[in-house]
Amino acid sequence: MVPVSGPTTGEAVGAPCWLSLTARDLDVAERFYGAVLGWTFRRGGEEREYSVGQLGEKPVAVIAAVANELSVRVAWTAIFTVEDADEAVARIRERGGTVGVGPVAYPPHGRAALATDREGAAFGVWEGRTETRLHIGMHSAPAWLELHTRDAFEAAVFYGEVLRWADGGPGGVEVSYEQDKVVLRRDGEAVARLNSGPVESGSPRPQLRPRWLVRFRVPDPEAAAVAVVAHGGSVVPGGDWGGVRGAKAADERRAVVVRDPEGALFTLDAAEDDKG
Repeated sequence: MVPVSGPTTGEAVGAPCWLSLTARDLDVAERFYGAVLGWTFRRGGEEREYSVGQLGEKPVAVIAAVANELSVRVAWTAIFTVEDADEAVARIRERGGTVGVGPVAYPPHGRAALATDREGAAFGVWEGRTETRLHIGMHSAPAWLELHTRDAFEAAVFYGEVLRWADGGPGGVEVSYEQDKVVLRRDGEAVARLNSGPVESGSPRPQLRPRWLVRFRVPDPEAAAVAVVAHGGSVVPGGDWGGVRGAKAADERRAVVVRDPEGALFTLDAAEDDKG
């Protein structure tokens, strides 16, 4: 949970501004994600060292070895832009969420907090500067986000109030309701999706727990999964969210749920042609 330093980019309020891996060992994480996802890394930070993972020239995610320092588990977390971290934290608590960390100051860049929604899905909020917009999107971007929750519409109300999705002012995000899903858009581009489905807060199958799942695109998910195991990670048995993707859905592409060597869960999705 470490910011990327630099000038503000005018990030849309309420939009996912970066993907964060809270790790224990930065070197281990760089070796793993470099081998599995083909990332290169640019290190930064002063008090807390971090790496920006890049695919070519595109920044994809931030990795920071702060799990021990912040007493949090190793995990991928979606971080959303807010105007004021204190106000966002207050809104989270008022609406039944739980704040686990923060707001924590990262001078001179900004402030951040980690929280969970009413169903237990973890997310973060960030007030401050970002160096550049990370490339997140539902089609050709290297990464995208999907909330697995019991009721997408109820979750959209929670996040809409916490992150000010419903304000409708300039510089915000757009929310659309599509069948049983909610889609979040920034500048017209879909960047995240909220899905209704079976969730079990205490399930031993992580893909059935409420969560923001970070999904990374690769040319061949099965080959990438082999690389995951070869570099100390593991494949999560049982497929994606209840096994609803893959062969059970003709219009869905292949996906493999995996863990990195320190236990962080993420999904490998098949890259698709640019749909514009």
